[in-house]
Amino acid sequence: MADLVAGAGRTRLAVLGSPIAHSKSPLIHYAAYSVLGLPWTYDRSEVIGAALGDYLGTLDESWRGLSLTMPLKRDVLPFLTDSDPLVDTVGAANTVLFGDDRIRGFNTDVFGVEQSFRDAGVTSLGTVLVLGGGATAASVIAGVARLGASAVTLSVRTPTKAQALVALGARLGIDVAARTWGDVADVTPDAVVSTVPGGQNDLEFPAPLRAHSVLFDVAYDPWPSKAARQWTDVGGRVIPGIDLLVNQAVGQIRVFVAGDPEVPLPREPEVIAAMRAAVGA
Repeated sequence: MADLVAGAGRTRLAVLGSPIAHSKSPLIHYAAYSVLGLPWTYDRSEVIGAALGDYLGTLDESWRGLSLTMPLKRDVLPFLTDSDPLVDTVGAANTVLFGDDRIRGFNTDVFGVEQSFRDAGVTSLGTVLVLGGGATAASVIAGVARLGASAVTLSVRTPTKAQALVALGARLGIDVAARTWGDVADVTPDAVVSTVPGGQNDLEFPAPLRAHSVLFDVAYDPWPSKAARQWTDVGGRVIPGIDLLVNQAVGQIRVFVAGDPEVPLPREPEVIAAMRAAVGA
């Protein structure tokens, strides 16, 4: 089972990004590997985009794969020999699989977004407000599209730089409109999704919006974020970022085991329970 994709000798994995010291990914992955009986190692390395090529050049045949976080999800694209169709759709990869002289890229963030909503009992969406315009925002748009969203409002610092996300919405059949950061007073969506790193969100939301809309804050450290506290103050619903971290990791481990994010893991419910327990989720 462990050797279906890249060979028995490929036992090393890591999460890359900057900053990375706070990452809980090693805890989650090791919990899964323990249940699955996989003798793999999973580390974390501080890597910025400019250094990614040099880092990849140091990896030998003991490496099975990588998890990628900010700012590398787009920077990795030129180094891929193969891309899952979802990578091409959203323009970002958070997972890399090595083997057979190939560097294959996958996006499991989209699955993670959709599954996190479903786990919280949100099985359909109409309108969504997305805070931020980076690679994670692209995955959020694709994720909410799978839940039937018809319109997304982006709140970004520079709306003119969000045209790629507007175009993504058009490809997915979603009306995506970019607004200046904070211009949300007349918006009452089904969900608000914050993709702001570290939960560093300086917006104040009206109480009626917080009471009506579910908040999904992809940040998980520190927690609760400022936005999460605003929602809980009025009894609003909050989906924590740790849910996304776990769910996208489920997709990653599927890739590392079987080379396909759609193929469930052996004993997957037990694996997920161990992953969540590892981070107190």
